[in-house]
Amino acid sequence: MKLKASLAGALLGAMLSTTAFHSVAAADDTIKIGILHSLSGTMAISETTLKDAMLMLIDEQNKKGGVLGKKLEPVVVDPASNWPLFAEKARELISKDKVAAVFGCWTSVSRKSVLPVFKELDSILFYPVQFEGEESERNVFYTGAAPNQQAIPAVDYLMQNEGVQRFVLEGTDYVYPRTTNKILEAYLLSKGVKKEDIMVNYTPFGFSDWQTEVAAIKKFGSAGKKTAVVSTVNGDANVPFYKELGNQGVKAQDIPVVAFSVGEEELAGIDTKPLVGHLAAWNYFESVDTPVNAEFIKTWHAFIKNDKRVTNDPMEAAYIGFNMWVKAVEKAGTTDQDKVIDALVGVSVPNLTGGYATMMPNHYITKPVLIGEIQENGQFEVVSQTPEVVGDEWSDFLPDSKDLISDWRMPMNCGNFNVATGKCGGKGS
Repeated sequence: MKLKASLAGALLGAMLSTTAFHSVAAADDTIKIGILHSLSGTMAISETTLKDAMLMLIDEQNKKGGVLGKKLEPVVVDPASNWPLFAEKARELISKDKVAAVFGCWTSVSRKSVLPVFKELDSILFYPVQFEGEESERNVFYTGAAPNQQAIPAVDYLMQNEGVQRFVLEGTDYVYPRTTNKILEAYLLSKGVKKEDIMVNYTPFGFSDWQTEVAAIKKFGSAGKKTAVVSTVNGDANVPFYKELGNQGVKAQDIPVVAFSVGEEELAGIDTKPLVGHLAAWNYFESVDTPVNAEFIKTWHAFIKNDKRVTNDPMEAAYIGFNMWVKAVEKAGTTDQDKVIDALVGVSVPNLTGGYATMMPNHYITKPVLIGEIQENGQFEVVSQTPEVVGDEWSDFLPDSKDLISDWRMPMNCGNFNVATGKCGGKGS
């Protein structure tokens, strides 16, 4: 077993300059922050709220006097759920708009699209969504969950608390579900689950005709062993998926579904009565009862002017990332990317569940793992919560990854150091 733990130890909306004078003045008087989220297309159901959350965080920081005595200026772009367009928009934010940092992306394919741009232009991306890990970049700070902070604890919960013996790994067909399910399959096999008791299926983005897939899930679950669905279905495909589960009478007591990409925002458009008891694994739920969360929700409702707009896990990850960036800039005394990157490691800020998130040397953060049950009102009742867990950038359950660690501090300064060979390189960054 590798020694990962010890080694890892007030202006809103898009703003366009209209004159050369204004551009120079803006550069001198404000610090620009890039917001790179899909506001149209299949991922808009999830990402629009993150854009709004970032605008709120920037507005709140400006009320406190900004950062380094300067106001923050949001620059919002819409990559429209078009993965190559993410890279184009990222380049525009960094090269044209001269942003100090970018907060954005949801899907792993969008993140993979922009990585070369952030490396080439030496800028900073904060990525706020759960993902497959298997990556550690100097220019990226991952505030969403790695598999050991969501997926693996979720199947542990199913086995230990629900007595599950058969698993349907149901995902959208792209890198995050495929890599996560590869890790989960290896993990389940290591725990004694038989190969024939694991079914894997993928559907395209925006998939809507779920009758055949749900029927296959029901059939797989009729073999006499307790069966559960582990869902990495992403975006607006979740709405017809859950509707079809209800249509075909798939109840939580029979075949529970634990989702990694369904939170309060996605449930807002669904009749949740047939879904009561199904599960989600996150690191935050709106229902968490802490003073800091109550204040966050109050601020959100006041900003968005709608008491019915929910909060969710990626919003908390954006909140953590933004506050870490502010603290690191103040620590460095500059927005210079290289100095801020170095300053971010070791920064701790409050999370919304009553603890603290710390940025580790692998550019992942510490997070508690929460399992929640869907309630009729579209909220989640927390049924399990762990202490803070350090994000594992390279999975222990994949042969190519088990010997790799990441530490972006000197002298290692490496995203894929092989502890078996003692060398940096060979996979990833």
